[in-house]
Amino acid sequence: MCVAMRSDARTQGGSLRLIALDLDGTLLRSDGSISARTRVALDAAERAGLVVMSVTARPPRRVARVAEATGLRGVAICSNGGLLYDVTTETVVSQIRLSAELTVALVTQLRSALPGVAFAVEVGTRHGSETTFRILEEHGEDRATASLPSTDALVLCREGVTKLIVQHPEHPLERLLSITSEYAGTLATVTYSGSEFVEVSAAGVTKASALAAYCAQHNIEPTQVIAFGDMPNDLPMLSWAGWSVAVANAHPQVLACADEVTDSNDEDGVAAVLERLAHDSYAAPIRKPRKG
Repeated sequence: MCVAMRSDARTQGGSLRLIALDLDGTLLRSDGSISARTRVALDAAERAGLVVMSVTARPPRRVARVAEATGLRGVAICSNGGLLYDVTTETVVSQIRLSAELTVALVTQLRSALPGVAFAVEVGTRHGSETTFRILEEHGEDRATASLPSTDALVLCREGVTKLIVQHPEHPLERLLSITSEYAGTLATVTYSGSEFVEVSAAGVTKASALAAYCAQHNIEPTQVIAFGDMPNDLPMLSWAGWSVAVANAHPQVLACADEVTDSNDEDGVAAVLERLAHDSYAAPIRKPRKG
């Protein structure tokens, strides 16, 4: 569902100052790479003085891996807005955690409602999971490199969590999302980013909240931000930014809410938009007020 737009200064034009990029399914191709065309477009934007920022559900270690392979640098918003990470210095700038008390309560309730549920946690730059949590093949190294013990979730969350990851071997993702949201209520933010699990962060934490905080600190107006995404966890960010772009392979909700739809991630959709903006000297598109 679209997030309602306010009819305010965000509908005015100006010059772009920040490009907010979801990674998986948006900037990155299906094989995890960035094409030479996209690299050129991003480099051109940076040379023109724009901030190019990754805004992703990925934890810092996976953002660092992308940076090594693609040359991305600067700061990145990780864990769906729960953590601001300096890619260049490999340090956490700031983070917001879901408290241990609330995490314990949610884990306990979900175990009662969904026997067989399994959990993993992200705690700053550390991570760990229960032995019953199925790690996806592409993240197979997580078991060997876990910096937290493979143990019960109630132990893993004793310091609070940047992100609680909820998985069930049988229940469909939609049901898992619905039940987790029901028990979390207004005490936590529940979303999903396309993987086979649900992600839980502190209340109010979204890609949009983190991006808005960063922009406020650097005197960047929403009208000066263009955001790209593909999944429902991108919706708050896409609605907040002055101009929103969905890649053609995006979730139907994202396609319906975006101001513009570009080519797919495998067809360099991000590059296509940035090339057009470069031709227009990075003038900010003007979004008309619209209802949610």
